[in-house]
Amino acid sequence: MKAALIRTSKSGVRHDEPYTHRTLPGFPKGAAAMSYVNKEQIERAKRLDLLTYLHMHEPAELVRCSHNVYTTRTHDSLKISNGKWYWWSRGIGGRSALDYLIKVRGMSFPDAVLQIEGVHPGNMLTVSQSCQQRSSPARFELPEPYENSHHVIAYLSKRGIHRSVIDNCLETGRLYESLRYHNAVFVGFDQEGTPRYAAIRGTTSTRYMGEAAGSDKRYSFSIPASENSTELHLFESAIDLLSYCTLEHLAGRDWRQVHKLSLAGIYRPRTNGEDSTPPSALTHYLKCFPQVNRLVLHLDNDEPGRLAAATIQRLLSPTLLISDEPPKFGKDVNNELMEFRRRRGEPSR
Repeated sequence: MKAALIRTSKSGVRHDEPYTHRTLPGFPKGAAAMSYVNKEQIERAKRLDLLTYLHMHEPAELVRCSHNVYTTRTHDSLKISNGKWYWWSRGIGGRSALDYLIKVRGMSFPDAVLQIEGVHPGNMLTVSQSCQQRSSPARFELPEPYENSHHVIAYLSKRGIHRSVIDNCLETGRLYESLRYHNAVFVGFDQEGTPRYAAIRGTTSTRYMGEAAGSDKRYSFSIPASENSTELHLFESAIDLLSYCTLEHLAGRDWRQVHKLSLAGIYRPRTNGEDSTPPSALTHYLKCFPQVNRLVLHLDNDEPGRLAAATIQRLLSPTLLISDEPPKFGKDVNNELMEFRRRRGEPSR
């Protein structure tokens, strides 16, 4: 099997050519390109549509607009329908997940192919096919770590997260910087301390959000209480969770005293409501910590967040004391933190 190297013509169209040691677009002059892909990988990547890719790899990024139209949480002007996608605010579109990773996420062609290969090896299934056929789960593998976490620390500091909170997560292995793309990796563990989940957040202007292949959502990012607490605080994202820790720190309270769990994206109850079940991460956490008898909700101040909060209260209020405490300012807890700092005239870091 021949490997293929990607070259780009003046028109911007990429072509395959036999493998050689040439510099790829995006690499410094004189640097050897490390990402090589073969023709079979390229053909598989071209066949994968965006809806299927997001459905399988980044379900928290998908937002349903109507019966057959979706958008993304990161770019609400990007619409997905009838096998195509179009980013209206930028005037660009395409058909495949490959187009999306290159044009929206800013990946190089070979890296985009490898990204798709990593989450969807072998036969390509459409969303409708995947509902009918059961595919074997991907093996969980954490992204390779970088030698330091300087990019992650700078990114979270700009989001208002206190350095002591960041350091705590770095020291406990819950947070690190990936070698590829310098993403922030938020790790979820089982009770034996084995990594079972990883949320990935871009630290650059591309605003990448995803999960490591094979992640088990039951073990989403959390910070258990330092002592035997009976109180659990629930958030939509890891950054919201860390924002709450920072707000508690700034208020002079010890944020380590209570359990904190993120849902790795918005929890979407079933349409009919009656058949809904609580989020798997929440259900599993309550099984692991049966002493918890109070649940505090910090879900987003938007329609999906309010619906999720109401559904969780309806499902679990018979067994738990539940408080709904949405952000006081803005859409989410991070917005609340940034507004709190602004009003106090404080820098974010």
